[in-house]
Parts: sequence; C-alpha cells; structure tokens
Amino acid sequence: MEAEAISVAALWWAVIFSGVYHGINPGMGWPLAVSAALMERKHSALPKALALLALGHFLSMTAILLPFSLMVFLVDWQVQIRVAAGLIVIAMGIYLLINRQHPKILARVHPARLALWSFLAALAHGAGLMLVPIFLGICAVGTSETGHVAAQTLMGSNLMIAFTVAAVHTLSMTLAGGVIATIIYQWLGLKFLSKTWFNLDLVWALSLIGVGAFGIYSVYLGH
Repeated sequence: MEAEAISVAALWWAVIFSGVYHGINPGMGWPLAVSAALMERKHSALPKALALLALGHFLSMTAILLPFSLMVFLVDWQVQIRVAAGLIVIAMGIYLLINRQHPKILARVHPARLALWSFLAALAHGAGLMLVPIFLGICAVGTSETGHVAAQTLMGSNLMIAFTVAAVHTLSMTLAGGVIATIIYQWLGLKFLSKTWFNLDLVWALSLIGVGAFGIYSVYLGH
C-alpha cells in the first residue's frame, strides 16, 4: 500500500512538472500573451490572453486523454495499451527531431484567436501525448480486478482522472508561463524577448522520446 501511494504521488508530481515544463516553453504560447498585452496596453489583457491559452491547452489535453479513458478493455489489455502509447510518444519525438519546421497551420491562425492557436499548437507539438504514459500509469494503479464490470467501473473513474490530469497540468502550465509573461510584460518588454528568444524544439523532441521510453519501462517495472 505504501509503495502504491508513493507511485501515485510520483505520477501526480509528473503531471505538475510536465505542466511547468510546457509553461516555460515559448512554443506553448506565453510570448503571444505578452505581445497581446503590450499591443492592447491594458493590464487586463495579459491574464485574458493567458486564460485563452490555458483553455486551448486544456481542450487539447482532454482531446488526447479522453479516448484512452474510454477504453473498456483497459483492464485486460493495459500492458499492451501502455506499451503502444509509449511507442506512439517515442514516434512523435523522432518525427519532431527529423522535421524541425514549425507547423504551417499555426501561421494561418489569427493572433487574436489564442484559444484555437493554443489547441492546435499543443496537438502539433505532441503536448497531450506527453501526458498519456503518465495518465495510464495513474489509471493502472490498483487495477487488480478483471472482467466487464471492472472495466466499466474503471472507465467511469478514468473519465474523472482524465479531466483532473488535464486541469492540474494546465493550471501548472499557466502559472509557470504566466510568471515569465508577467515579468517580461511588467519590466523587460518585447524588445528583450526578441533578443533573448530561446528555442526548446530539440529538448522538447528528446523529452517526448524520454517520456515514451519511461512509460514502457514503468509497465514492465510494475510486473
């Protein structure tokens, strides 16, 4: 029981840490929030922009997690599903390593549509996929029963877990990105941002590969 509690706590901390990691990544949109606030010249514009980015990110996370939570056969096939999910995440990371170009679809979205941009950016960069191995690990804790009834019970529980994971992750992302955006907006300005731009594309791709590999490793570690 103690080992199980530690495992659950570690996985939830991973949800929070991934949110912070997404938040500090400029590719998830906080520079757009700074830009929008500076252009409107209103203090209220910054939290509004951050809220729209958060909404899009949350919807993107749930769009990825919900299909996994609705798998009624997750109890009987959880090992295979978790391994397959890990391989998908690794494949996405490898794809981003090979294809370094910024997704063209994002350039066609008007800057004012921050929620839509955030939703598409998270999908294009595989942000939701990064949560899948963590989410499946949380769902797998304590699933000792098998059968159709157990699967239905697990599915109902997993729906709430999916929303909670997405919400906790998005909150930590918004807080992390919001701190950076506020500092730049209040004291440093857009000129500083343009001169000190940092690119995490390579680190992001390697992170996906690492998360996918860890997801597969954790499956066999628990069996």
